[in-house]
Formats: sequence, C-alpha cells, structure tokens
Amino acid sequence: MYPVDLTGQNAVVFGVANDRSIAWAIAKTLAGAGARIALTYQNERLQSRVARLADSLDDAVILPCDAAQDGDIEQVFESLASEMGSLSILVHSIAFANQEDLAGRLADTGREGFRLALEISAFTLLPMVRCAAPLMTGGGSVIAMTFHASSRVYPGYNVMGTAKAALEHEVRQLAHEYGGANIRVNAISAGPVDTLAARGISGFLDMKRTHASRAPLQRNITADEVAKSALFLCSDLSSAVTGTVLPVDAGYHIMAV
Repeated sequence: MYPVDLTGQNAVVFGVANDRSIAWAIAKTLAGAGARIALTYQNERLQSRVARLADSLDDAVILPCDAAQDGDIEQVFESLASEMGSLSILVHSIAFANQEDLAGRLADTGREGFRLALEISAFTLLPMVRCAAPLMTGGGSVIAMTFHASSRVYPGYNVMGTAKAALEHEVRQLAHEYGGANIRVNAISAGPVDTLAARGISGFLDMKRTHASRAPLQRNITADEVAKSALFLCSDLSSAVTGTVLPVDAGYHIMAV
C-alpha cells in the first residue's frame, strides 16, 4: 500500500479558468492529498471565479498573473516566498492562440500570431521554472500540459501544435538542467477534455468522437483522470521519472489510424 500524502508541500497551479479546467481538477486532487495550493488568475474578470474555487480549499492562496508579463510571473514567486516559504510543485496549464490561427492553414499564420502562441503556450514555462527553482529547496515536481498535436497533424489546432512541440522540448531540456537540484520536469499529454479553452478549437466535437472510437479503451478521458496522473507525477511514486511526456488519452496515441 502506497498512499499519496502531500502534507506539508506547497503547490502553485497556473491556468485555472473555471471549475471545468484541467488545472482546477489537478489543484483539487493535490489539495485532497494534503498539499497547500496557490492559484493564479489572469485578470479581474477571472478573479472572482478563481476566488470562489479557492474558497473550497483549505488555506489556499490566489495571486494575479498575466503570464505575458515577466514582472507578473516574478511577483507571483516573490509572493509565494512570503506566503508559503517554500514550493514543491508547479503546474503549468496555460496556452493561448488567436482564434483565426486555429482555423484555416498553418501557412497563413502571421508573425504576430505565431509569436503570441509560442510566447504564452511555451515560453512562459521557462521563467516560471527559473523563478520556482530557488523555492524548491528540497527538490520538486514541475508539470506542463501538452497534447498529441505536438507530433501529429490535427486540423484546427495548427500553430498550437507547434507551440506544444516547443513546450515538450523545454520539458526535456529543463529536466536535464534542474535534475541536479532534484527538480523533476514532466508533461501530461491529455486527450480531448471539455474545457473553456477547448471550445476555441475548430472541430473539437469531431476530435472527441474520433478519439473515443479509435482509442483502445473506446472512450474519452476525464479531467479527474488527468489530475490523478498529475498526482502520481507530484508524488514520490514517480521519484525517478523526469523529462517524460505521459500520455493520458485512453491509449489513442498508440494507434496508427
């Protein structure tokens, strides 16, 4: 019997938009295992929504963070140092691309749209890990959220697939750079889940139907299943796992067609 007990550990989760977010499912699960949670919110429009969710957790912290601003990211970790003292877990679950860049042809993506998608969805992991590492004095676990489109063509995902490919390379590179500090860096490649962000993907419902019909388990996944995999990656059960992209997609990724 190996119960997961995160009592005494602190976690910061970026990317909670509402109660259907994968980030929220992860935050709840980590809290259920005993971790103290900090949640960030992007702007005033989301503040009250995130605050209500935080109120359902024990002693949770909420902090503003527009990930497009380096100063905001730095301020989050300064506040965490003051509020929590140390950090064990970082969850990066943020991504963004302009709506027009998620339809049509990748070849038509403009320079600014490409820059924005890569900056928010991939680059932001770098300053977050850099700022988190000094607080992970006893080692730690970093998790980023990715998707199968990093290595396969998903019409309607376009530039975001490019961003996820960049994110996955960062996971491997950061795992190498921070392994000596016992900081493990991994990613979860989740199958399609109904979230606020998913609504912006052209053909999302078709994507879900295809996954359910072709996956070995013959179904779609849930946000809670992703969260349980995150709990594994944040616990001592995965103490030798780093630089890995863990598929949580009912086995869809193994299929040739």
